[in-house]
Amino acid sequence: MIAIAGLPVAGVKWQGAVRIIRSIFPPVDLFEDIADPADWPLLVSAEMKTNPRLMESIGNLDLVPPARRVAGPGSSYLMAPFTHASPDRPSRFSDGAFGVLYAGNISEAALFETIHRHASFMARTMEPPGWTSQFREIVLDVEAQLHDLRSRHAAWLAALDPDDHSASRALGRDLRAAGSEGIVYPSLRFASGECVGLFYPDIAANPVQGRHLDYHWDGVRVDLYRDAGAGRVYRLV
Repeated sequence: MIAIAGLPVAGVKWQGAVRIIRSIFPPVDLFEDIADPADWPLLVSAEMKTNPRLMESIGNLDLVPPARRVAGPGSSYLMAPFTHASPDRPSRFSDGAFGVLYAGNISEAALFETIHRHASFMARTMEPPGWTSQFREIVLDVEAQLHDLRSRHAAWLAALDPDDHSASRALGRDLRAAGSEGIVYPSLRFASGECVGLFYPDIAANPVQGRHLDYHWDGVRVDLYRDAGAGRVYRLV
């Protein structure tokens, strides 16, 4: 177990951080159009009477404290990682009981982190070779005081295991319960990159859509990615 009392906290202020998500998830009108999050529960209750599938797109609002919710243009990209948290979709710093918004300080960090996760899924499900799911970049700003693992100190090195997430999930649970805003850590898939795992949506801001990307699975690994807008294909080495 990692002693959270010994973890340093650092101010992180990134402009133009990058998050990559699957393109199949459209923005949610409730988050985009209704300015005051205090109105959401009543609106959801009313809408559910005629549209019982609404919760599939909105997710579980109760997973985000009312004071930490965000609204307005682009807010779906900030809220969705938290309202759609599920034990079926654990991540590095959560077993799925709560959401985490992950982003890289540069596009390469986000790219290689998501390629690794996508390749793991494709291998686990034995998918045939070919161009697979479409993704989109979300460019956003991050400003927060975060627990800092970037020094790779031996006391918390277990939380940076590239494959075993048991220690990192326990750390995320303990930090969030203690009131942490999130974690900043070295990218484990792109050597010069850094990543954040944010525990609340309101410490990110100004999300805008960036590039559309496609990943190519060769049956063993993701070997290519395509910038769909520019029509360029890049080989991964």
